[in-house]
Amino acid sequence: INVNGGAIAIGHPIGASGCRILVTLLHEMQKRDAKKGLASLCIGGGMGVALAVERP
Repeated sequence: INVNGGAIAIGHPIGASGCRILVTLLHEMQKRDAKKGLASLCIGGGMGVALAVERP
């Protein structure tokens, strides 16, 4: 669940969706002092990708 809204609320950054999602996750993790986070997105053709992030 994206607490800040998704691409519809923010606007779709063509070619930079993955970067925007990762940076949003990192900012939210810092704001909440979270140690672990998970980002996922579809990449077209019925495929998807997920990224697990862990802060020290």
